[in-house]
Amino acid sequence: MRTLAKTVVAASVGFWLAVLVPSSGAEVLKVDKSLPSYKKVSGISGNLNAVGSDTMINLMTLWAEGFKKVYSGVTVQVEGKGSATAPPALAEGSSQLGPMSREMKPKEIDDFEARHGFKPTRFRVAVDGLAVYVNKDNPIKKLSLAQLDAIFGKQRKRGAASDVATWDQVGLTGGYAGKPMTMFGRNAASGTYGYFKEHALDKGDYKDQVKEQPGSAAVVQGVTEDKYAIGYSGMGYLTSGVRTISISAKDGGEAYSTAPENVYSGKYPLSRHLNLYVAKDPHKGIEPIVKEFVKFIYSKEGQEVVIKDGFMPMLGKDVREELEKLK
Repeated sequence: MRTLAKTVVAASVGFWLAVLVPSSGAEVLKVDKSLPSYKKVSGISGNLNAVGSDTMINLMTLWAEGFKKVYSGVTVQVEGKGSATAPPALAEGSSQLGPMSREMKPKEIDDFEARHGFKPTRFRVAVDGLAVYVNKDNPIKKLSLAQLDAIFGKQRKRGAASDVATWDQVGLTGGYAGKPMTMFGRNAASGTYGYFKEHALDKGDYKDQVKEQPGSAAVVQGVTEDKYAIGYSGMGYLTSGVRTISISAKDGGEAYSTAPENVYSGKYPLSRHLNLYVAKDPHKGIEPIVKEFVKFIYSKEGQEVVIKDGFMPMLGKDVREELEKLK
């Protein structure tokens, strides 16, 4: 992901020491020390509605709970039926917050602008490595994007010589030889579906055999229950029943895991930002309750929520860049 790779070049050594701290041989994520604690302001009450990404539903719910602890007079409702539901809800005014695990499409932006006379404002709120999951007992270590395309895609637009349908075709032997793969994915309303289609399948079509699920947790559950399954979902949905595999951009190239340094640098091929869209009137600004919610997200407490939910916090430099949009 080019934006992430560009960001990490600008990050200081001091920042990385703050973020990646060795603990029993593992890397533990920490929020950038430069992020301040959230400071309560007066006059914030009322209702907030969030409609959009299923990948982000737990994240939005945790942010909502934290925000309500600060402002007892605020009610936050969160609905997560897929990123595709965010733009129309935001455009129609039935929600003030549009969480999306992908960026808005040009037509979605145009539809919003046709109603409001200005474009929606995008905030990058967390970092995610879109993970490829296999059952915890599956010995496969890595796959290339071309292999993923041959597993999930109809057209093999990444150039694989043949379709991949059984585990021996990607090198597994023994009990996996000749065993057909079960593929789990998201439905078309999902931003994760769209992101994987664009970045793994090179915009090709999914095979009809892919079992489309309404939620990220359902994908992981399906892979947990089937030892021959493979699926994709946000890294925050990792459980003890599955594990993630390393991905290489090209056949024979170096494969990278979803370790933080690989996702931040963009070496992991399926790195992305999670987004929140809001209506920012160029003359009136952002509604106060929405503005404070966004500020809470970028606070120390808000980014600690990101880690708690299994995703990666924003770099301090990027947080300061995003906060400029509130002015």
